[in-house]
Amino acid sequence: MYRSPITRQAPFRLAAFHKMLTGRILGSGAYLPERRLGNQELALTIDTSDEWIQARTGIAARHIAASDQNTSDLATLAAMRAVSNAGIAATDLDLIIVATTTPDQTFPSVATMVQHRLGCKPIGAFDIQAVCSGFLYAIATANNFIKAGAAKRVLVIGAEVFSRIVDWQDRGTAILFGDGAAAIVLGAEDAESGRGCLGFKLCADGQFHDLLQVDGGPGFAHGQVGKVRMQGKEVFKHAVQILSTVSDEILAQYSLQSAQVDWVIPHQANRRIIEASAEKLGIPIERVIITIAEHGNTSAASIPLALHQGLSDGRLQPGQLVMLQALGGGFTWGAGLIRI
Repeated sequence: MYRSPITRQAPFRLAAFHKMLTGRILGSGAYLPERRLGNQELALTIDTSDEWIQARTGIAARHIAASDQNTSDLATLAAMRAVSNAGIAATDLDLIIVATTTPDQTFPSVATMVQHRLGCKPIGAFDIQAVCSGFLYAIATANNFIKAGAAKRVLVIGAEVFSRIVDWQDRGTAILFGDGAAAIVLGAEDAESGRGCLGFKLCADGQFHDLLQVDGGPGFAHGQVGKVRMQGKEVFKHAVQILSTVSDEILAQYSLQSAQVDWVIPHQANRRIIEASAEKLGIPIERVIITIAEHGNTSAASIPLALHQGLSDGRLQPGQLVMLQALGGGFTWGAGLIRI
């Protein structure tokens, strides 16, 4: 029987302290399909009006993917721009995470398609499904890879073709949703710099399943393609309370006050939800980045679309503290703090 040789062990010494890492945003990119569906055009097919939609949602238009465009196409275009703006090559990436509820197919994942199209080396690539909270779940996961030293540069994408699962005769949902994609590149940063992801709080509670769901899909009993179904009033009521609570919780976790938050970037679901949540949090609406008017609710793509807009127009400046917040079907929800 083999026995390993006995060797003299060196005296135990405390290993050198490894610096703590976090993920900092290196660059962002976005893509909206060319087809823009305004409220007035939508009103030609369902009983609604531009005034009615804007008063209740803040949405003026949404973008619709072409018949030959899939989620992977939108995601790839946004990813290419994010990688370019980050000043790196696709071969520098260590991991790709895509948040989506509308993948091209059951498998393979959208992330693997993006990885191939970007020309990356063989790296980890996977999708996350948490509906409108998906980007928060994805960026929190990416940041944990960086903190663990398992990745230095991570591409995080939110991409949706929600128009494929919308019932265009249902006024309650048809006015809300659109298609789009946006992405960021997270790079490893010394946490002592003060910049990058501070932390995230992610939650879910399946008891709210029936309030916002798709009534079909590959796992459905009859295998039919499903459509978005929503109990709007109930979602609104829960959303405002849940978002304000989770925001308070993450501020308390890091011993911060709402007055110290420079910008809030919420999921762009409904302007009235955004305004009510900001009021409960004590954040002036002028410090909330709102982009819902132009693209509607793009689910997992909405936070990165607003984040990219804030970075592009100069509102988000290095050193500023940004809060992300979202609630999606399931329910899933969460909040995050990032120092730009």
